[in-house]
Amino acid sequence: MSIQNKIRLKFALVILLTITSITIAYPKTVKFIPPVFEFVNKAKINLGLDLQGGYRLEYEVDTSKVEEDKKEDAVQAAQDVLERKVNATGTSEALIQTVAGTPPRIIIEYPGAKSAEDLKSLIKETPYLIFKEEKNEEEQKAEKQKFNELLAPNNEKSRQSAAETLQKIKEGGDFNALAKEFNQDPGSKDKDGVLDFVKKGDLVPQFDEALFNGNLKNGEYYPELVETDYGWHIIKKLEEKGEGENREIKAQHILLSKQTAEMYRDYWIYKDTELTGKNLKDTAVVFTDQGVSEPQVQLKFDGDGARIFAEITKRNMGKQVAIYLDDEIISAPTVQAEITAGEAVITGNFTVDEAKELKRRLNEGALPVPIKLVSQQSIGASLGKVSLEKSLKAGVAGLAIVGIFMILYYRFFGFIATIALFIYSAMMISVFKLSGVVSDWPITLTLSGIAGFILSIGMAVDANVLIFERIKEELRDGRNLGSAINEGFRRAWSSIRDGNYSTIITSMILIWVGTGFVKGFAVILTIGVVLSMFTAIVLVKIILQAIVGEWISKRLWLVVRKK
Repeated sequence: MSIQNKIRLKFALVILLTITSITIAYPKTVKFIPPVFEFVNKAKINLGLDLQGGYRLEYEVDTSKVEEDKKEDAVQAAQDVLERKVNATGTSEALIQTVAGTPPRIIIEYPGAKSAEDLKSLIKETPYLIFKEEKNEEEQKAEKQKFNELLAPNNEKSRQSAAETLQKIKEGGDFNALAKEFNQDPGSKDKDGVLDFVKKGDLVPQFDEALFNGNLKNGEYYPELVETDYGWHIIKKLEEKGEGENREIKAQHILLSKQTAEMYRDYWIYKDTELTGKNLKDTAVVFTDQGVSEPQVQLKFDGDGARIFAEITKRNMGKQVAIYLDDEIISAPTVQAEITAGEAVITGNFTVDEAKELKRRLNEGALPVPIKLVSQQSIGASLGKVSLEKSLKAGVAGLAIVGIFMILYYRFFGFIATIALFIYSAMMISVFKLSGVVSDWPITLTLSGIAGFILSIGMAVDANVLIFERIKEELRDGRNLGSAINEGFRRAWSSIRDGNYSTIITSMILIWVGTGFVKGFAVILTIGVVLSMFTAIVLVKIILQAIVGEWISKRLWLVVRKK
């Protein structure tokens, strides 16, 4: 392929890019083609809190189990984890801040969420991981007694309710109707308390004794409440078949349940340790054996975490160390030896997908302290539609003024640069719109983001100024126009590169250390600078190479002022 044909092909690609960018940026240009219009019109720019409002969630941070001198660090660590979760790329423009108090609180303001539930589900994915060790026997006994005392009033109410129900039956009440209303047995509730045929020994001893040794006839009920570990039963014999060891009875019962400390064993048998999600360094999905085996999630701790875990395993030889995720026990292995490698595994009958999902959640950040939602509300735009329109009008006016200046000063080259600037603007708007369609990290536009966008336009203009001044110098030195263009781009590149690279490096630092609006500004500025470099160095050069020819060589006054 000849050089001229390559230039024509590149120019055709530039035209295609321009048409595509303009179509996405301003869909009304293709409104006369309904299918295309409907397709591109689905992509929308995500506006920030200051421009469209959003939802505000307020979380209470539980630092009751954190040492006093470490509470501030724990709250800051929780804020950092939530920041990474809701604003992973710096483009969501979520506002996350802490409020001092007793207890402290974390406020999250998120733009554009469809509902508070969407935002809550996102936060809910941020796990709270903690390792717990067994309490000693005296502590367990005391805690168990506390639970039983705490549950006693409700259990007494349940017993009284059972006694009242039995009295109603004695007074001629309909057993079926009362079973439908009061039975709390989850296994028979939908069957009005009716149980399948059972043999002696199939049920708990107290129930078994009343049913098989209570001398009940078919259709009779047991005259007293029968207490088991599950609660208080009112038992009615329905039907009997078989004899001897094959004797089976079908019964109906009404259970008024009770609660015991054993039901909450995981809450009183273990106590917290210092090892939490803040000590995680990395996680991975591993398998116990080659071939078919259940996946596990391997945890790797940082230096402090490895030291703490070694101490925990050393003092709990032969005992269980429980791993809790969001206050639910997911694994409680027995310690066989002191573990000093700083690694542990979570087993929980996971599928591969579940293990990968848990790994993802933990890698995004596990909360060092638990949080509880205490308030939620929608928030309005702090600037609103009018401010957005004024900002956009100011941006368009600025772009037009820059274009006019470039045309007046650089003439034909300025005209080409102005076209390139409008192409660049269309490309940037397309990036804003497509970010939420083709990726999971939509760019959210706020006034700080608009500022980064406009600043990048200035960078593109700077690049064009450097290039055109170099071209003018080459023309004054006697080069022909085609050679002057190539040499001008070549000689200007080092200055453009260094200037833009320094801006990108500065933006990367802001992305690294910044949060919220600062991070969003830096992300948009970085994207803008990269695209502006592409526009000035690639697009403008291709357009000039395709358009410039003998016709303009005879009209150099369109390029350079006559001396």
